[in-house]
Amino acid sequence: MSSSKLLNPQPIAPKLSVTDFIDNFCLAYNAARLREACHLMAQKILRPNVTVGLTLSGALTPAGLGYAAVVPLIEAGFVDWIVSTGANLYHDMHRTLGHELYRGSPFADDTALFRDKVIRIYDILMDQKVLFETDAFLYRCLEQPEFQHRMPSAELHYRLGRYTLERERLLQTPYRSVLSAAHLAGVPVYTSSPGDSTIGMNVAALRVADGFEVGFDPEADVTETTAIVYEAKRESEGESAVVIFGGGSPKNFALQTEPQLQEILGLEEKGHDYFVQFTDARPDTGGLSGATPQEAVTWGKVDPEQLPNAIVCYVDSTVTLPLLTAYVLDQCEHRPLKRLYDRREELVENLIKVYKEKWAEIKPHARY
Repeated sequence: MSSSKLLNPQPIAPKLSVTDFIDNFCLAYNAARLREACHLMAQKILRPNVTVGLTLSGALTPAGLGYAAVVPLIEAGFVDWIVSTGANLYHDMHRTLGHELYRGSPFADDTALFRDKVIRIYDILMDQKVLFETDAFLYRCLEQPEFQHRMPSAELHYRLGRYTLERERLLQTPYRSVLSAAHLAGVPVYTSSPGDSTIGMNVAALRVADGFEVGFDPEADVTETTAIVYEAKRESEGESAVVIFGGGSPKNFALQTEPQLQEILGLEEKGHDYFVQFTDARPDTGGLSGATPQEAVTWGKVDPEQLPNAIVCYVDSTVTLPLLTAYVLDQCEHRPLKRLYDRREELVENLIKVYKEKWAEIKPHARY
């Protein structure tokens, strides 16, 4: 019991702040894991020397958590690079284009909604025309000359962010999209499965049906994200953190940067220094994509010496994202923007240089 702390509950009083709620009333089970994650973020992860990668899966932005939580984190300098599903980026554009989403019921009559041309995302409702008009905006952007080449998803999203930002300013909307905020802050935004979203569907239509040259370069995404992590660890006392909401492809894509360095490129590395995940999936059914941080150690994804800095909180992301955001905004000073988007070419060139210097006299297969 010497290392334990007294569990000393107190009555909850009115007008409780989020910080007091988390510090004093998230006492055990996954509430305690949420408290530990908030403390790890505030005390270690959000130091200036840590490069923070954020991953997003699940329908977070239709629920309003793009503007409510992700944008404030970006603007505070608390996020340096992002891996998101394309759906989160697409649905986040609706409000920025002047469209409206509504609260509904998960028990609505879907046959009636279909007849009335209403789209349902669990308990969120929107008119079908919201999709059509967002697609039309996307199409007009993606057919512009600056998009007519294969590019990393971060480049496509950065260029698209300039158009969403211009539309926000034109409409004088109170909302700001993740793409707009990332564009302003120089935060690269990657999509690990670019074809698996309406953005990818529009890109496909432009290429196949209308003969445009716009396209994604997934291999460049692998290299750029790996270069970001490599540079994060090379800097003086530099460290790398991954903060994961949900799981799926974005989670693994952010974590695989370390096996790419160690296993594929043969460069000496130990794994990410900090690992925080909020999920409702389980490892024993195969549903927890990328598995637990302990299992990730065996892949080289997480530094085994840093496992005390690895936390999994089994709580819905729509609960934890606003709570974590409120906590760190209250507890932490804003960090200087790293503007990693502006440094992508430099970081990739450095990674390739180190790789080629290391293996200049050895054929690649000889490493194994």
